[in-house]
Amino acid sequence: MSKALTADEAIVSCRNLWKVYGPDPHRYVSAHNAGVGALDGHTAAVRDLTFDVRPGEKLVVMGLSGSGKSTLIRCLTRLVEPTSGEVIIGGRDVTKMEPAELRGLRRDECSMVFQHFGLFGHRTVLQNAAYGLEIKGVSRKEREQRARDVLDTVGLSGWENRYPSELSGGMKQRVGLARALASDPQILFFDEPFSALDPLIRRDLQDELLRLAKDIKKTFIFITHDMAEALKLGDRIIIMKDGQIVQVGTPEEILLHPVDDYVRRFTADASRAHIVRVGTVASESKSISVETSAFDAVKVLDDSGNDSAIIVDSHGRPLGYINRSKLLSVGHNDPVGSLHVPVPIISSDRTLHDATNLVMDGNNPVAVIDSEGRLVGVVDTRLLLAALVDLPDHRKEFADLSR
Repeated sequence: MSKALTADEAIVSCRNLWKVYGPDPHRYVSAHNAGVGALDGHTAAVRDLTFDVRPGEKLVVMGLSGSGKSTLIRCLTRLVEPTSGEVIIGGRDVTKMEPAELRGLRRDECSMVFQHFGLFGHRTVLQNAAYGLEIKGVSRKEREQRARDVLDTVGLSGWENRYPSELSGGMKQRVGLARALASDPQILFFDEPFSALDPLIRRDLQDELLRLAKDIKKTFIFITHDMAEALKLGDRIIIMKDGQIVQVGTPEEILLHPVDDYVRRFTADASRAHIVRVGTVASESKSISVETSAFDAVKVLDDSGNDSAIIVDSHGRPLGYINRSKLLSVGHNDPVGSLHVPVPIISSDRTLHDATNLVMDGNNPVAVIDSEGRLVGVVDTRLLLAALVDLPDHRKEFADLSR
């Protein structure tokens, strides 16, 4: 699982965060902490949450309606007042900020994009995009230039003088995104911004957001109830239920290692092809140096119990593939370097989808390499299908799968 961050490493840190609705919410938290049970007449929308967000990370918080995810994101900037706990942003505890400091945080360091666009119907696209800068007191010339730049970034160049009533839903959401970006915040909060849009528009905006994330290097905290969206957008995912965190992990960790049936139901229909990396499911394979003789290579296979191996150079980089029957058909002293057949190669950080054509195009395994080009394992047709369909023990030896 992901390593915990220190407070200095995180741009956002939540510590024991609660939001309780009811007549005496602080007493409810105290009773819980004392282990004396819950008080009647109260609802804990956020229950004792602790997590960190890395600078530049895309963190997705997901769960069903009523799980507490939208309340959580509003607590982070005190749009909803937390009952107790800490929210540290940029080294400062948001829960202890005076109103002027809190306004400065919302105005200068954080921006929020909501499901409902919140555009001003009497203002043009340009004026809507520049609104946050206007509130900050930026000159008209400067704010309009900045607004034009971000509208171009989100694909709305040429629409500056239109009004919201003239835009599609997807275009309205792009204006909302441009408005959030115009003030150059460190952190962008998204509360289900695409959930009301048509599927094709939603997919386009997801792609646009990923492109922006790569280009502008901001921290994104994104709320959704859609697992496919979470898997596509998130560097890490927090899954919530009844105000609590059920699991935190990368999309790959969530898919491969759901902690319980609740998470498993979320991931049951998710496509692993574009999420799971080849290196995660690659099976160990015996490697043999290119200078080894056929006789010694057979001994290596005998000792390992394998019927095949990848031939590597002196740096551990794969050169080809050899099997036992080929080795037994030649002289004992023949070097394996003259006997192997070429082997397809794929980087360990590529997805299963990327590996499909390579695996399906031949009968031999595909060598999986690290960033230095060294062999880390192999994948073949059966292993790939097992990973895509059911993900049983994907670390079985390649020899077991290929016999």
